[in-house]
Amino acid sequence: MSERLLLDLSDRVATALRTAAQSLCRSGSALGGFYRRLAARLGVPKAITATAHKLARIFYRLWTTGNVYTDPGLDAYEQQYRERTLTSRKRLKLLA
Repeated sequence: MSERLLLDLSDRVATALRTAAQSLCRSGSALGGFYRRLAARLGVPKAITATAHKLARIFYRLWTTGNVYTDPGLDAYEQQYRERTLTSRKRLKLLA
């Protein structure tokens, strides 16, 4: 493949991933929760880029292993986020 063809292909993939990430703004999935949390904290453009990157990593992992994606759901994502923040707060209290 020529270099220009690969660049065109990567541009198309990046555009598709960004479009998919942007469509998650109203999704009730874990990825939708991830997008909304980042959008509130960092702004929409950075949230779209970060979510597209996360989608690319998920796609690559599924493509190479042949597994099927199962969405843990928004509730599971929120619970994991709460546990992670509590753990980091406890760690900060121990350091202080």
